[in-house]
Amino acid sequence: MPNTVWTLLVAAVTAVVTALAVGLFVTPRMEARRKRLGEVHTARDTFGAHMMRIISASSLLQRIQLPLADDPGWTPVMRERLAGERERWLQQLDDATRWLIDNVATYAGSWPMSHLIQFAVDYAGNVRMVVLSEREEDTKLELLLALTVPVQRQFFGWPWSRARHALADRRAFAETLALIGGEPTAP
Repeated sequence: MPNTVWTLLVAAVTAVVTALAVGLFVTPRMEARRKRLGEVHTARDTFGAHMMRIISASSLLQRIQLPLADDPGWTPVMRERLAGERERWLQQLDDATRWLIDNVATYAGSWPMSHLIQFAVDYAGNVRMVVLSEREEDTKLELLLALTVPVQRQFFGWPWSRARHALADRRAFAETLALIGGEPTAP
C-alpha cells in the first residue's frame, strides 16, 4: 500500500510541475508566436489587397476618361462628379503605394526565399516612385499595371499559374524597371 501512495504522490507532483512549467514557459512563447504569425499573414493579405486596389484603380482611370469640355452629353455637374471619382481613384493609388512602402519590412520578410523578398521590396519601392514621379497620368497608369500584374500573379496567383508564368513575369518586371530607369531593353 505505501508503494501505491508513493507512486500516486510522485505522479501528482510530476503533473503539477509539468503543468506549471508549460504554463510559465511554453504557453507564453506559443501565444507570442501565434500573434507574430497572425500579424505576418494579415500583412500578406493586406499586401495582396493593396495590389488589387492598384490594379482596379489604374484600370478604372484608364477606361473612364473625363469628357471633352464641349461634349453636349455631359452636364457640368456630371463632369464635376466624374472628376471627383477620378481624384478619389488617384488618392487610392497614393494610399496603396504609401502602405506598400511603409510596411515592406513586415510582409516582404515573411517569405522564406530571398528572391521573393527582393521581388516584393523592388516592387514596393518602384510603384511608390512611379506614383510620386512627374510622368503623365497615362504613363503612370501603364507602368503601375505593368509592375503590379506580374508581381500579384507570383505572390497570389494559383500555384500552376505561378510556375507557368514565373520566367515571363520576372522578365516583364525587369523590362518595366528598365523602362522606368531609361535603360534600353534587350530583345
